Amino acid sequence: MEQVVLEPIGIIRSPHQEGTATPIQPIFAGGRRGRAEIDPAYAEGLSDLEGFSHIYLIYHFHQVNGWQPLVTPFLDHHQHGLFATRAPKRPNPIGLSIVRLLDIREGVLDIENVDILNGTPLLDLKPYVPDFDQFEVDSIGWLQTTSQHVNSTRSDRRFSSKDQPD
Repeated sequence: MEQVVLEPIGIIRSPHQEGTATPIQPIFAGGRRGRAEIDPAYAEGLSDLEGFSHIYLIYHFHQVNGWQPLVTPFLDHHQHGLFATRAPKRPNPIGLSIVRLLDIREGVLDIENVDILNGTPLLDLKPYVPDFDQFEVDSIGWLQTTSQHVNSTRSDRRFSSKDQPD
């Protein structure tokens, strides 16, 4: 297979300094604010983005390494196939979050509901469009029985640091 090389377009700044206690999804980030600092070479690409209230951030999980085909996710005590979870330790450690876009000025995006570690490399961003991106679902797999615990669940050390064992 052809190797894929990605170049960050910027960096994400947030109040989250380590993986422990970081919200596990943006919906549970409770208004936590941050910013995405876009490299000047890409700043012109932000034109017309200010009209969107929410955006996707696509980023590199820079504080994790390795992966396993079976993981115990934050919301369960049983192992599941990696691709049936949102665990950050993946063959290609790419993260995806939908955040509220508050403002854009001079290549800096002020954002809210940030569940991303400070210093995370930003790979891309896209506007969130409910007509394209929101679906009615029939099932949510193993999360059907655990979703009542998501509001109180936070990240822990199992996925967060290159220095931590798997």
